[in-house]
Amino acid sequence: MPFSNHYLIRLLIAILSGASATLAFAPYSLWPFAFISPLCLFLLLHQQTTKRATWLGFFWGLGYFGCGISWVHISIDNFGGMPMAAGLFLMIGLISYLALYPMLFTFLATRLFSHSSLSKYLLALPALWLITDWLRGWVFTGFPWLWLGYSQIDSPLSAWGPIFGVEGITAIIIISVGAITYSLLEKKWWLLLIPAILVVTSFAIKPFDWVTPQPEKVTKVALIQGNINQALKWLPSERWPTIMKYMDLTRQNWDADLIIWPEAAIPALEMEIPSFLRNLDSAATMNNSTVITGIVGESPTGNFYNNIISLGVNGTGGYNYLDQPRYSKHHLLPFGEFVPFEALLRPLAPIFNLPMSSFSRGDYIQPNMEASGTHLAPALCYEIVYGEQVRENITPQTDYILTLSNDAWFGTSIGPLQHMEMAQMRALEIGKPVIRSTNNGVTAITDHRGNITKQIPQFTTAVLRGEVIPTTGTTPYRYWGTWPLYLLVMLSLVIAWRKRQ
Repeated sequence: MPFSNHYLIRLLIAILSGASATLAFAPYSLWPFAFISPLCLFLLLHQQTTKRATWLGFFWGLGYFGCGISWVHISIDNFGGMPMAAGLFLMIGLISYLALYPMLFTFLATRLFSHSSLSKYLLALPALWLITDWLRGWVFTGFPWLWLGYSQIDSPLSAWGPIFGVEGITAIIIISVGAITYSLLEKKWWLLLIPAILVVTSFAIKPFDWVTPQPEKVTKVALIQGNINQALKWLPSERWPTIMKYMDLTRQNWDADLIIWPEAAIPALEMEIPSFLRNLDSAATMNNSTVITGIVGESPTGNFYNNIISLGVNGTGGYNYLDQPRYSKHHLLPFGEFVPFEALLRPLAPIFNLPMSSFSRGDYIQPNMEASGTHLAPALCYEIVYGEQVRENITPQTDYILTLSNDAWFGTSIGPLQHMEMAQMRALEIGKPVIRSTNNGVTAITDHRGNITKQIPQFTTAVLRGEVIPTTGTTPYRYWGTWPLYLLVMLSLVIAWRKRQ
């Protein structure tokens, strides 16, 4: 067997090609690697047995997630309270778990479609890729990070976002890769017309606006980036210094329509500081403004929620703990905000008992927040990566998507920049600007096309002042969601199955 075909070399190439896909995402944004990485995988799979192909998928996944989400280790090392060896074990476990999904993809691809055919590469492989990606975003509440489509926010393929969403862009990438792979294997060069046509069509539809901006309804916003040290934030001695820091920055920006503090900006339970909240509500009302902030709330039944509340010009006529408009986070981060099998896991290690790791879920669909004459569809932190949830919380009255976050858990890593890229995709899909306020970055405003119009530097105490223009109308993705795409996925699988040799 020639050295280039040696299986161990294939496994090494699989890891390296999987890792290279990280370059397609923020902050590198070298989007062609979203094509190069799966192309390498598809070529590696050619003429391999099911067993060998399955392990190639697993090793590609090790590279993909090992490099792409390596930033998770920062929260484990800094806040997990565990020995380095235990933290490393947890990271290996997480990466290995996520690698099971590309492993499942390569198993199904070779088990069900063993022979090389055009229908396999243009229909079956894109369909199986989307199905395994969907499973990764659903099983155990899901982890839909690093879908290939996110990497195309600045590429010509972004034009498909308002039509098919990030999943549709991912499908177009894999269809293109399938066509390139088959053309290389079978010397059918005419198939290269398929990705070429898709790119040309992208340029053709990119100038089209599915929604109409309403500059006459512009909103002035002030996003407060407190840059609070995560390790000190919840110390009792830091409560009022933190709150006063936000208040000092707020007083300088009372002329804004919306003043927005980050996720859990107030390091106290809502019920512990009613006097402060009443005073803040009165000050905002007196200045004809609205303050929106993240805060931890407790229900009468003793459940804790990661909340957003609005104070000031929101139509309530004064702060009232029982009736205050609030949004409660629905999609909680496993281990960070809730612990699966907690009776078993919590006694094992400090990482399973992090602060604020016992939240309850809010409803999947909640009313928009009304603030200074605008309607905001909230998504707290990690929730912004769930496109369907964001889509279903948009109403005909929604002006903006609001997302509050605190990525201080992940330091100076690439994680927060990937997070921002996903928020940009939500704006593109829905056709609504995204207002994103964070503790230490990325604090930014996007337009309805997902372009960042304003942002402030990470890791600084600063205020982002900007004007946001709402839109009217709807995108096809906002109207239909993903069901037409997955209907095509199932149809593609049926056709490919019938045509298999």
